Amino acid sequence: MRNFLKEAGALLAGLVLVLSLLPLSASAQSVDDIISRGKLVVAIDTTTPPYAFLDANLKPAGFDIEVANKMGEALGVPVEFVTVTSPGRIPALLTKQVDAVISIFSITPERAIQIDFSIPYAGQSAVVIAPKSMQIKGNADLVGKKVGLTRGTAPDALLTAAVAANPGIEILRFDDQPALMQAMISGQIDAMGGGDYGEIYLKRAQNGDAFEQKYVLKTFYFGIGVAKGNDNLRQWINTWLFTMKTDGTLDALSMKYRNQPLPALPVF
Repeated sequence: MRNFLKEAGALLAGLVLVLSLLPLSASAQSVDDIISRGKLVVAIDTTTPPYAFLDANLKPAGFDIEVANKMGEALGVPVEFVTVTSPGRIPALLTKQVDAVISIFSITPERAIQIDFSIPYAGQSAVVIAPKSMQIKGNADLVGKKVGLTRGTAPDALLTAAVAANPGIEILRFDDQPALMQAMISGQIDAMGGGDYGEIYLKRAQNGDAFEQKYVLKTFYFGIGVAKGNDNLRQWINTWLFTMKTDGTLDALSMKYRNQPLPALPVF
């Protein structure tokens, strides 16, 4: 019995030591926690213009960045940005590195199994873009072609599913949007799946006018992601977004960065 207690005590001491060495969580559990801590920690992806990019001074800018900063202003605290890739958005919440994800985070039932979403604050259509010279009207026309996608995005899921019904579509995945667009411009791929803003940014590149939007895959709505079960923060965000939508702030940001008003935003 004495040996058992000795071993149990050693095990408990070891567990306490391991826990003490783990990094402290950055994620707050409530609005009061964020205010008390004195900062809001937000995950962003700065490779997704016009939503998030680095400006001439290498500072984060864009639609999502302004939304995050306005959220910080409403809470009365500065915002600390944590840069992630599209596939890294959910892990950032699961590992409690951040309080929220504001990064063109499309609301889907699959993602909602792991994390919680706010009501939509923006939306866009996932589309297929290709050279004007190509006759592409639907998924079937992509058979025999190389189609580029940003890894872990909504267009990735949609076109990956399309391969089952249309064998012969070759999918090439890229880690970020700039790499995807460069592949489109250089001819590495025949078509690309992305947001409806992609055509705007292609046109800024040399020979960018040679490309056009071919067809819409699906319209998605973006929510702010929070940790599963963090109802206190999620409900505050919903209330704050309601005011941002009704006073015209979100539409003004859309016109500033997207040159078009937001689509009608549903609620849930």
